[in-house]
Amino acid sequence: MKMINNQSFNLKSSVFHKNFILSLFFLFLNFQAFAQINYEFASNKNFSLGSYGRVGVDWSFENGGSIGRRLNLNNMGSIGGRLEEQDYLELAPNFVFNPKKGDETVIHVQVRLAAYSTSLTSFGNTSTSSVGGLSFALPEIYAEARNIRGKELNIWIGSRLYRGADVHIADHFYFNDHSGQGVGVEYKNSRLSTIFVASVDTTSTLPPYFYLNIKTGTPSAALRQRTVFVGEHDFYLDENNTITALAEYHHMEKGQDGTLPDEDDEDVEEAVNFPSDYGYVLGFRYNLQLKKMLPGSFNDFTLRYGGGIANGGDGGISKTWLTFGAPDEETLRYNKAYSLALVNHTVMNLSTNYTMNAYVIYTKSKGGSSLNNLAPTYFEKEVYNRKEDFTVGTRHEFYITDFFHLLGELHYSQRKDGTNPIASMTKISVAPVYVPTGLRDIWARPHLRFVASLARYNDFAKETLYSPYLQFTGEEQWGYYFGFKAEWWLWK
Repeated sequence: MKMINNQSFNLKSSVFHKNFILSLFFLFLNFQAFAQINYEFASNKNFSLGSYGRVGVDWSFENGGSIGRRLNLNNMGSIGGRLEEQDYLELAPNFVFNPKKGDETVIHVQVRLAAYSTSLTSFGNTSTSSVGGLSFALPEIYAEARNIRGKELNIWIGSRLYRGADVHIADHFYFNDHSGQGVGVEYKNSRLSTIFVASVDTTSTLPPYFYLNIKTGTPSAALRQRTVFVGEHDFYLDENNTITALAEYHHMEKGQDGTLPDEDDEDVEEAVNFPSDYGYVLGFRYNLQLKKMLPGSFNDFTLRYGGGIANGGDGGISKTWLTFGAPDEETLRYNKAYSLALVNHTVMNLSTNYTMNAYVIYTKSKGGSSLNNLAPTYFEKEVYNRKEDFTVGTRHEFYITDFFHLLGELHYSQRKDGTNPIASMTKISVAPVYVPTGLRDIWARPHLRFVASLARYNDFAKETLYSPYLQFTGEEQWGYYFGFKAEWWLWK
């Protein structure tokens, strides 16, 4: 690679300008090597643009006809099937820098822009000025140097979607979703990173990332940061068998900062100026390549245990720094909190005409409170202090022709909050798909789909309206969804 001379780097050069404009038509999204899907580089060596997106229209015939509602259970996200997901867009510009001549280091800076609607309104019918309109996020902005001096050494700094295994048909990144802002180093089969988490969201029921600061003489919210130390190592037993070990340590400093304005105001002290706390995670992942089947077939089994403030992961999200439940009523700590998460994910390419994708997800979590049902948390809020959920699902993809595929999905999902009875849903989906690339592959995109889903709820889910669909329709035993949907990415 040639070194870039900044003084001669002239954007007015017609050749460079032409390549720059053409590169905007290429899609690039660069996940780390252990991600499920790797997105390919555009042709321009110094700039590329990546994208992931989905968009469509959907409806039901309830209440005079309306936009479709997700059929999954509450607090489960896309676990239970993602074919009803709403519009979403990511754009990821990536800037590639060339090292000095003879150096094998790969250098890039990546930014990811995300857009979505905070209501159910479609992209085309809303804007940032609409009520419940478009929202924008910046989940990634980081710099990374890879293969430094040819030594299999990588270093990165910034905000990154730092995650690996994904049950795509449930939109669930499991086991090692360490996405956040921090710093990391990777050497051969080992990865070390530190994530720094802070927020001033005073409506959150998590251990607050803020405290009452009165050093200035005027009480004001100040940040309290959680520091997450992460270590991973891959053990390659042979070309078909890999084990990954995971360990995390979480720490939050105490929020006490001076004395309270009113010495008798102990409630404020307990609610805001809270003690230090910690948590830990241990886990392993076993990946088996199914060589007796067609290429791309595998089975992935993971088991993870988190204790203390590292017991998070709910709503379809597995980040361990999203603490679940309430603290102990007296100590305000999460010493007794825990979470056990098990995932098994498999893809079996059984023939050139058929692929089966299946998963099992089981999670059992408890907060720091001694209560098993609703428990008090910060600022007189209440949350469930215990939950258990289980989901099993399959996608069957039939390659009728190169360009026409047929998706069939079957999911069963159940959840128990606190001491409540179990809420459950069984869902079947059928989706004929036009695949313009003509690839017989479960990862081929874009997809142009027609989606029809039918769900049946048990009595408790029906009576408690335990689904976005039921919250709209009222107490119904059955729910349904129709839609035309598009989804795209580029991969290699």
